Amino acid sequence: MEKSYLFTSESVSEGHPDKVCDRISDMVVDAYLSMDDASKVACETLATTNKVVLAGEVRGPNISKDDIIEKVRECIKDIGYEQKGFHWKHANIEYHLHKQSADIAMGVEADGNKDEGAGDQGIMFGYACNETDELMPAPIYYSHKILRLMAQDRKNGNSKKLEPDSKSQVTFKYINGKPEKVTSVVISTQHQEGLNQNDIKELVRPYLEKSIPHKFLDDFSDENFYVNPTGNFVIGGPDGDTGLTGRKIIVDTYGGSAPHGGGAFSGKDPSKVDRSAAYAARYLAKNIVSAGLSEQCIIQLAYAIGVSQPLSIYINTNGTNKVDENKILNAIPELLDLSPRGIREHLDLRKPIYQPTSAYGHFGRQPTDDGFFSWERTDLADVLKTTCS
Repeated sequence: MEKSYLFTSESVSEGHPDKVCDRISDMVVDAYLSMDDASKVACETLATTNKVVLAGEVRGPNISKDDIIEKVRECIKDIGYEQKGFHWKHANIEYHLHKQSADIAMGVEADGNKDEGAGDQGIMFGYACNETDELMPAPIYYSHKILRLMAQDRKNGNSKKLEPDSKSQVTFKYINGKPEKVTSVVISTQHQEGLNQNDIKELVRPYLEKSIPHKFLDDFSDENFYVNPTGNFVIGGPDGDTGLTGRKIIVDTYGGSAPHGGGAFSGKDPSKVDRSAAYAARYLAKNIVSAGLSEQCIIQLAYAIGVSQPLSIYINTNGTNKVDENKILNAIPELLDLSPRGIREHLDLRKPIYQPTSAYGHFGRQPTDDGFFSWERTDLADVLKTTCS
């Protein structure tokens, strides 16, 4: 890897059409888990001009079509869409959820001496680095923060001229592998009619300054601050562009700073290793870096459908390790049962905790006492440090 380079990551807001779909799909997961924590859900959502389509497979309690449709409207309202082309009250919502395949159920359920198997084959990656306090890459972390602060002010009434759909992009210059300064920032945000490009630039400038530490902005040039480059962004959200669940997987993870296995998270219950094993891989990588065993860490886990334990565990610290990588690798299965059941129980993933993950990243968030973002805990760091020293 080159030691000095530019690297860019992007984020999109909860009002982006794809993120509207992620939110609705995760709402369905939460709705089922809140009634039966053993529910199985795989829900996809499509959103376009005043239309939302739900499709997928579920196994669990009986939740009526009308109840789910009402919850869809609540999601859209909470995001903030009351526009002619996409309105929580008037959108046409189609419901096409059906029962999970019996063949899939047979392959993944525990039976007799057989432990519960993975819900699908696949590879999942986790990553952590010491670029920020949250052990996330700087470009994606600050891209998320800009939009999260904008959304907070929009929803609490402090920024009434902004609308829900927005995107950000932050470029850092790295010197000797460390982020040293921001070289460009792009913010595109939907806005009310009648505002020009300069108006929007002054509206969003404070969010740039509040989000990124001043040490990274010391010589940042205003000519490299790009706001609504097309000049106008009134029509947005699902009215401006069709949305689908699972189309922002790099935004959801590490902004391209680390590999991605390809599977999306939203709309899937935690028996699906696309989701739960990606959380476990992040949890392990974060604890390894938090323990001071390396400055960066990539973890890969591979699974086969119906098979309980991962087929392989891979670790790469990109040469930043302070101890032998094999020591770390050998400690992992001793500290965490990486079967789907083991992951869910250790991280307490059977709770309705997934809607907040649907925007501003699944990683780099604050874990809470009631179970949200449990994979961000660093409670394994001390034992890892002792085990691997």
